[in-house]
Amino acid sequence: MKKTDLSLPEGTKVPKHIAIIPDGNRRWARERGLPALEGHRRGAKVVTEIVRASRDLGIHTVTLWGFSTENWNRSDSEISFLMQIFEDLIDENLKEAKKEGVRIYHLGRKDRITPKLRKKIERAVEETQDNTRHVFNFGLDYGGHDELLRAIGKALGDVQRGEITVNDLCEVVGKYSGKYPYYLFKNYLDTKGQPYPYPDLVIRTSGEQRTSGFLTWQVAYAEYRWETDHFPDFSSEKLKQAILDFSRRRRRFGGTDEMVPKVNFDPKKAAQYEVGWWKAHHYRDTVKMRENFVKLVSEVYSMDLESASGTLDCFTRAVVEGHNQRDWVVASEEMSKFYQLIKESTQMNFDPRAVGILEVAWWEIHDELEEVVDKQRLEDALVELYGEIYQQSAMQLQKAAHLRAMATFEHDLAEKEGISSAEAGKHWKEAQVYLEKFYHELRELVS
Repeated sequence: MKKTDLSLPEGTKVPKHIAIIPDGNRRWARERGLPALEGHRRGAKVVTEIVRASRDLGIHTVTLWGFSTENWNRSDSEISFLMQIFEDLIDENLKEAKKEGVRIYHLGRKDRITPKLRKKIERAVEETQDNTRHVFNFGLDYGGHDELLRAIGKALGDVQRGEITVNDLCEVVGKYSGKYPYYLFKNYLDTKGQPYPYPDLVIRTSGEQRTSGFLTWQVAYAEYRWETDHFPDFSSEKLKQAILDFSRRRRRFGGTDEMVPKVNFDPKKAAQYEVGWWKAHHYRDTVKMRENFVKLVSEVYSMDLESASGTLDCFTRAVVEGHNQRDWVVASEEMSKFYQLIKESTQMNFDPRAVGILEVAWWEIHDELEEVVDKQRLEDALVELYGEIYQQSAMQLQKAAHLRAMATFEHDLAEKEGISSAEAGKHWKEAQVYLEKFYHELRELVS
């Protein structure tokens, strides 16, 4: 397996707690003509990889749902196989957990699992109880409603014994992310005593888009990411991408935004200036290139013309010395300088180096796909770029990225050799239409 670069751009907001619903083990196996149990075996290997990657990425708490209260409806042979896998996971990883300072918690019921597995879980919990560097929650025979019912039962027992009152359960004893209240009732949940009991990010694989009652109480303000791949294909690289996507989201917790980027541009003007720059570049009209580029930067980033002009040299070097000569390192360096000037002028909240690298990445992909109709990789690259600049999630940016990819497609058709000026004019016009729609979508989204 290719080793993933797990370094994150400066300023990445890493979630303290990630919870994963690992769906699709059996589907993964069936698609490959393998026994369903082989999917579970492969999924178990992924668990170890993901937990290790989480630590490397700076995540404190990882929660993984291994077996739900409803999974007892499966065949005896599958259940037996799963229980053995869980035993093996403990045997293979307990030593490493102790070495890495991971505290293990079991979420769920203990009365229905096999005595042998229960003893292994109890041993893992006991032997890691003094660890504080990380937390690993393992949901086994876990259900969100079941957890709440058990918590209510324990709380009512304390009320009946006179240790607390019902009103005490509503006492605010802290705040999640400094904004959302922790009520005393949380101390009766399976995540009791943890420093980060509420997930910041929930990931569900295999294209399923439901919560299934996972951590019903704790996920009130969690962000969600729906992965289309089955869990055996989930990787540390996909985990990294999920974190980057999370970092770009603006979490309000029922309040208002702390940071709203400047988006005062006129979509029609922005599209007009950008196509004007494209056409001037194609026809080597340097005067109109400079004029349209400066107006475009000024319009999109609400900068005065003098400040916008100051960015031109960096962009020109990125194109001439980088893009034209396919020196992507030089292009990235110059685009990072370009975005540094943008940031200084606008006070927008992005990492100039990260944005510069992402800008050049989509240039490179565009060159590779210029003759290809399928622009999905181009759209994905655009999602990352605009997500980093405007702090938006991948799902929110899908439409905008598609519109810009379509504009790029028309741009490429307009520049094809051998077409008539009338045909080229038609494609330039279509490019401008798509760009205007793109800028309108971006403005509405970010606003």
